[in-house]
Amino acid sequence: MKAYIAAPLFNDAEKAFNLTVDEAVRGAGFGTFLPQRDGGEAAPLVRMGMNEHEVRRRLFDLDTAAVAECAVLVMVVDGRVPDEGACVELGMAHALGKVCVGLQTDSRRFGGTDSNNLMVDYALTGGMVRTLPDLTALLRDVFRTLAGT
Repeated sequence: MKAYIAAPLFNDAEKAFNLTVDEAVRGAGFGTFLPQRDGGEAAPLVRMGMNEHEVRRRLFDLDTAAVAECAVLVMVVDGRVPDEGACVELGMAHALGKVCVGLQTDSRRFGGTDSNNLMVDYALTGGMVRTLPDLTALLRDVFRTLAGT
């Protein structure tokens, strides 16, 4: 069973954290699709001389196919606002009936409350956690449920 990790990947800190999230998800028993590792990043590929439109289209197609094939989507909701690409991936996964789980270690929230934008909060049908150990525990339960054990 695979989990898709939807997260920002625009600086070294985000990419390093995503690798840590990937370890936690794998620790719960899932295989993973991590876009920065399994698809690639557009900017470095374009800097290497590849056609920008072709790179962006290939990554879009690859990521949307991976969302469709996953059993679970794990979204990193950290940041001043959630990453817009991750929001689109969450919307697709939710529309496809996938289990969607959020991880938000960041204390910033929508409107200063303990909530995010309602379109994010209510699409996270599998729940929201605040720590990596809690993510692993939640995903172990999700894995058991999906596996029927």
